Amino acid sequence: MAASAEQARALFGVGVRAVLEAWPALQIAVENSFGGVHSREKALWLGGVVEDYFLQNADLEQEEVEDFLSDIMSTEFDTLIEDGSLPQVSQQLQTMFRYCQRGEETLLRQFITQLGQKQMEVRATATTTATEVQAIDQTKDAVSDKEGRIDGGAEEMEVTESRESPALPYGSQAGPSATTSLTTVGPEAAEDGWIVIRRKKK
Repeated sequence: MAASAEQARALFGVGVRAVLEAWPALQIAVENSFGGVHSREKALWLGGVVEDYFLQNADLEQEEVEDFLSDIMSTEFDTLIEDGSLPQVSQQLQTMFRYCQRGEETLLRQFITQLGQKQMEVRATATTTATEVQAIDQTKDAVSDKEGRIDGGAEEMEVTESRESPALPYGSQAGPSATTSLTTVGPEAAEDGWIVIRRKKK
């Protein structure tokens, strides 16, 4: 049964949020606060932005949707998507938008229900990954501290002799947090199902 245009648009908005909540790359970025302290608010904002993008551009190509999502993930969440998920997410959004345009409420609802099941799996994965990222960071810090205590003097002299290090701004700290800008969600999510997150140097 065909839905009214208003009902279809409302359902499309629900569907957009369902797609984004079932997108592992975005949820990992949110769980790890790659977008800063307001990562969750940004994720909610993204749902509205994507919905408006479709409603204002009726004939979008898949590549255009991919570029749009990629740009937002890069600028708002400091995350490069390299896990191959952009085409899938873009295709899901386009499928739902076609249902919306045709007023196919039943198909739209079925699609959203399927996404809801995937959301639960993604939330569990994102939470686990967030815990692992935190544990890895703590391990790296501990190793760095230990190496610093053992080799601190000699290492400092070597650096001074080989090249001058730029002074850090007031309040800056040396270490992984000071030199990272972009996080990459890559294809190394390998056979064992783990998702590998690398931080890219400035």
